[in-house]
Amino acid sequence: MNLIAVVSNNFDAFITVVVLIMSIILFIKNTIAPELTGLLCVGIFIATGVLSPEKALAGFGSPSLITLMGLFAVSSALFKSGALDRVRELISSESIRTPRKLISLIAFLIAPISGIVPNTPVVASLLPLIEGWCERRNISPSKVLLPLSFATLLGGTLTLLGSSVNLLVSDISQQLGYGALELFSLTSVGIPVWLIGTTYMILVSDVLLPDRGRDKEFIKNGDMNIYFTEVTIPSNSELVGQSVRNSRLQRRFDVDVLELQRNGKVILPPLADRKIEPDDRLIIRVTRADLFRLQQEHTILLGENKTSFDGANVFSDDEGTKTFEALLPAGSTLAGASLRELRFRQRHNATVLALRRGQQTVQERLGQAVLRAGDVLLLQAPLDSIRGLQASNDLLILDQFEDDLPFLIKKPISIAIAIGMVVLPSVSNIPLVGSVLLAVIAMVACGCLRPAEIQKSIRLDVILLLGSLSCFSVAMKETKLDQLIVENMKFVIDGMPLYFALVVIFVSTVILTQFISNAASVALILPVAIKFSSENLNVLPISASALIMLVLFGASQSFLTPMGYQTNLMVYGPGRYRFFDIAKYGAGLTLIMSFTVPALIILNYG
Repeated sequence: MNLIAVVSNNFDAFITVVVLIMSIILFIKNTIAPELTGLLCVGIFIATGVLSPEKALAGFGSPSLITLMGLFAVSSALFKSGALDRVRELISSESIRTPRKLISLIAFLIAPISGIVPNTPVVASLLPLIEGWCERRNISPSKVLLPLSFATLLGGTLTLLGSSVNLLVSDISQQLGYGALELFSLTSVGIPVWLIGTTYMILVSDVLLPDRGRDKEFIKNGDMNIYFTEVTIPSNSELVGQSVRNSRLQRRFDVDVLELQRNGKVILPPLADRKIEPDDRLIIRVTRADLFRLQQEHTILLGENKTSFDGANVFSDDEGTKTFEALLPAGSTLAGASLRELRFRQRHNATVLALRRGQQTVQERLGQAVLRAGDVLLLQAPLDSIRGLQASNDLLILDQFEDDLPFLIKKPISIAIAIGMVVLPSVSNIPLVGSVLLAVIAMVACGCLRPAEIQKSIRLDVILLLGSLSCFSVAMKETKLDQLIVENMKFVIDGMPLYFALVVIFVSTVILTQFISNAASVALILPVAIKFSSENLNVLPISASALIMLVLFGASQSFLTPMGYQTNLMVYGPGRYRFFDIAKYGAGLTLIMSFTVPALIILNYG
């Protein structure tokens, strides 16, 4: 059957194809936030009559989405009660002294935790701790941070709770008539994948992970926190009258001056012999610790805070203010605009002190620098503003604030509730969504979580994205477009041995996942892949359940690009990785999984 001819004669199918192509372009270009792309598609399907409102919005009321919302709250309670304190102690242990030992600990301990707790908060919680470990051991963060991301991705396929994508697959499977996934449906394939991936990460880490932290151009005196910022020289600074070369900026603090601005004129390097004058503005490369020290001694004023310094210390915690780091995640609405255009200070009641951007040099004035996904901002704000930023999807706070944590006496209670949440569906007829909701209520009743914190813990961007994406599978089924696509794809895999056909489907999913979100790749590929099963067109002699698992694991293999998954982007800047560093370390793992996962699928479902 000619796909083009059918689409041209079927208005609903034509609209569906246009929406699919448009969504892929928007997901790749990231012109608007992914969740807005999903909502746009829902709106078009409803407005054109392709789907009724009930069918288009069915994903927002699915048990899987409610389960995910409850899981966010349970995870928040676990972190706030200090459930990962023991893990943090192990990482800081004196017995963990080499990158390989730390990677082994991460792979065998953190990955299983990611099978129950969403991996994004796990990485956010451990990132500052591992950076501190690197600084104490004089080891580059690039030798250990990428395995942290990969380990949580591998651990996310151990159970249904490990990833929001798992729950989306369960939801689509149920919508298409194949039933929801069970809590441990993934485990028989997930455990071998985790063990094989862990072995690979440990064995090749010394060879394939770069040592970016020892690049003298970027890391000096063993410090790993290089920022770019703009400072002003006050009239009473001891730097006045000194040359840049002979000033304590370089003699004591080893600060790099990248640009000097004087009376509205820009003076570029070489600057070593330039005399420093009052009110000069300098763009500098400096460590966080040195920036704090220079400000405390009133040697410099931060450019964005000139009016706030009158003997005051911007880094003090007076009146509840805190200095902290925040990451711009993928999809942040702040990306693509400068701080001045965003009116960041006025909107968020927070001051940007400095900017860190991987290994790239930021040579613009701080207020004029255009923000990018992956940037790390050094911020100062009152606690109330910090809580507002924590609830936002535009910034991911990388520091923990002790004031937000309940008494540690709640730790064993929260852990017991989480274990009960996992065990209950396995030993009773209570469905997973019921178990998760009961766990949320138990966390609140036992004081592990305040009612107001439930709403704050829920990632609205994830909920909107997953709830909207299910409309793709419904639209493709309603217009019979999935069947048409399958019939036109049969020539590729028809006649292939089962194993190689599964490899083709798996690799196609992996490739698409590198450029659009894994949730979007699942929503696009799964309805088509299922049609090849023995229950449908019988193109492949294998069940729909097997193909569901194949696509799920393919969408979880985000080992090639920083944009492939949120946690890759979270470690990209702090690890000072370059774009192809991730592909270099992850290509072998992707290749191994491309041949291993299809074999495991056949072994378990064939």
